[in-house]
Parts: sequence; C-alpha cells; structure tokens
Amino acid sequence: METDVCVVGAGLAGLAAARAVVAAGRDAIVLEARDRVGGRTLNHVLADGSVVEVGGQWVGPTQTRLLALAKQLGVETFPTHDEGENVIEWRGGLKRYKGAIPRINPAILLDTLRVQKKLERLARSVPTESPWTAPNARELDGQTFHTWLKRTCRTSGAYTLFEMVCEGVWAAEPHDVSLLHILFYIHSAGSFDELVGTTGGAQERRFVGGSQRIALGMAEQLGERVLLSRPVRRIVHAAAGVTVEDVRARRVIVALPPALTPRIDFAPALPGFRDQLVQRMPQGTVWKCMAVYDEPFWRANGLSGQATSDAGPVRVAFDNSPPSGAPGVLLGFLEGDFARQAGRLGADERRAQIIDSFGRLFGDRARHPIEYVEKSWAEEEWTRGCYGCAMTTGAWTSFGEALRAPIGPIHWAGAEYATTWSGYMDGAVRSGEDAAAAVLATL
Repeated sequence: METDVCVVGAGLAGLAAARAVVAAGRDAIVLEARDRVGGRTLNHVLADGSVVEVGGQWVGPTQTRLLALAKQLGVETFPTHDEGENVIEWRGGLKRYKGAIPRINPAILLDTLRVQKKLERLARSVPTESPWTAPNARELDGQTFHTWLKRTCRTSGAYTLFEMVCEGVWAAEPHDVSLLHILFYIHSAGSFDELVGTTGGAQERRFVGGSQRIALGMAEQLGERVLLSRPVRRIVHAAAGVTVEDVRARRVIVALPPALTPRIDFAPALPGFRDQLVQRMPQGTVWKCMAVYDEPFWRANGLSGQATSDAGPVRVAFDNSPPSGAPGVLLGFLEGDFARQAGRLGADERRAQIIDSFGRLFGDRARHPIEYVEKSWAEEEWTRGCYGCAMTTGAWTSFGEALRAPIGPIHWAGAEYATTWSGYMDGAVRSGEDAAAAVLATL
C-alpha cells in the first residue's frame, strides 16, 4: 500500500493527525495494533446498558481543542457531580467539607497554600515549548519533587497532601519525578488549580456516552484508512520516505507513548540522543476501579461522592454515575505505589481492599455493590501505563530537545508531546494536529 502519510496508533493523537492530513487534501493510512480505536480512552458498558469509561474521561473549560472536536462530532458533555460535601480520610478520621479546602489543621492548610503559590511562581518561569531553557533549569531538573517538598514544606501534613496530588496527576510518587517536569506540567495546564480542580478544573465535565466516542467518530470519518489489529514492529526510513510494515509513505507520524517507541525496530536505528530520552520517560501506574449500586445513595446523605484519603489504597474517589443519575457509580483511583502493590495482588484481594476503602469513605452501604469494574493500564500490551509519563531527573535538561524533533521523515505525536495540557486528551488532540501541520509543510 502507498500513501502520503502513515500514522502509527489510532488513539486521539493519531486519529487527529490523520484527520488533519486528509482534510488538507492528502491521503493517510492509520495502523493500530489493537482491535479497536481510542488508545487510552475506552468505554465500558455496565449490566444495565449504561456507559462508563475505564480510560480517560474528563474535560475542563480551558481544554478548548478537545471541546471543539467533540462538538464537531456531535458528542455532548455533562457536568461531573459536584454538589454536596466532600470527604477526606485524614489521620484515622473522616471529615466532611464544602468546596476545595478540607477541614484539617489550619497550619497545614496555610503551609499547603504557601507551597502551592511557590510552585505556581516557579512554573510560570518554565517555557512549555522548551523547559530546558528555564532559569535555573539544571537546578530544578536535578532534584525530585520529593526532595523539593521535603525542603519546602514546614509540616508533614502539607507534604502528604502534595504526595496525594502527585499520585493523582502523574500516577507516580514524588521521588519518581523531576521537579522541572512538575513545573512544566502545571504551566501547560494553566495553573495548579486548573490541574487538580473539578468545577473550573480538568475534571469539570464528562462526555455523554463515553469519551471513546470522540475516537470512534474520527475513525468513522476516516473510514477504510484505519486498519485495526496491525501492530507495527519495524519502520525502515530514508530521506525519500518510509516503509511501515507493508505501507510505503512519504512521512510517518508515530503516535504512541514515548516509552513504547523503542519497541519498534527502526532501520537505521534512531540516534542515541533520542533513545536515551525515552528511557527516562516511564509511564505512570494506575488502577481505575468502579463499584456500581442501584442508586447514588451518597447524594441523599449530602455527599458529592468526591473523597480523598491519606490511608488508601483508594486515594481519590468520584461520583461517576451516568447523566441520568442511575445506577450509582463510585470511581476510585489507585495510583503510584498503591497501584504497584495492587498489581501484585489476586483479583479478589484487590477488590476487597478497594470496596473496604469505599466503605470507610461512604458508609456500610458502599460495601455491597451490585457490579464491580477495574482496569490496569500497566497491564495493557500497547500502553504499559497511564495517565502519561513522568520525566526523571535530568531528562529535560540533558535530552529534552529530542522530544518533538522529527528524525528525517519520522514525526511524533501523543499527549506527552503537547505543550498545552500535556498528558491529557486535549493535549493528545493538539499534538496530533501539530504533527500533521509539520508533515504537511514538508509535502
């Protein structure tokens, strides 16, 4: 087969890239290893026919590219349930609170606010196009988030809260991630509050019928150009073009998580500078777990369904019920070390621990779901982790220039390549369209 552009991967980035290439009057072929499209978005149908997502699901008000694409495809949104009191499990007790600020020791809250402001001030100095050029980039990149927090936080409680944020956003521990990467991420999202917030933040709305509908809609438009169950093992490239398995093209867009690109045999081999970079971009570790009930009983108890816990294994919980309000669905995330430990448990033991967490947070009725769903993206052969990557120390300043740079006819796309909303669905769409624009400029 011959085409102008071959795209490897039918996630949001790959499909957005192919769609932009075709819209410009060029041809494209998309090769997808799985038997479905959507990448890290995946709908799951419950017993009653309702849809929940076991992959990416939320969209915030500043994620304008994703919202515009959804509108074009006729995919509507609805608000994440955010009414009622939130719950925090803290130091062995439960506390209910309204809004974003939990009712814990005021000294801890003041310390947390002080550290957050310092993070945001530093983040504004990090250019999202080139984090390695930030003032004091070497110093920022030479320490983990853990090291910086230990030196900056005056209370252990503030450290614990930021530890929970690190797990919730990067699905990694503070000692796993470069401080410079944390700052880049915050800046790419706009602010710390936009990154972690529900109303007004990245978790504000959900997609009616599930987020995978966006990928399905793009694939439908592309039609027979999308080829499923076609894993790419080898890419032969030269200045004149590429051969991707049995597809000859003038350019290729590799729309995969960076950590997966070394699993492709490139001939000739990619420069060591590029390969050394992706060795330092591990995927996060997360289990996404849902317990289903006849109704969202917590709402009648004045609860929003949103909870955080310093004990785990569920560190963060949401009301994930469909827009009709029934059935009731509690969503719990296990991230970082909790997810790594959960992956070594048997399914029954893991389920028991998660249901026990829901029971502590929402009462005894939460211990008796009618259905249970779980998904580990680290176990996915064609993903090997979620939500995105977490750059290790030194990666940005030593190798960052290689991240987005094309190598001959090879271009890159994916949520991790985005400069706005890096690591999110919106970033994936943006990166795909940016890669397509770069390719079209060369054709």
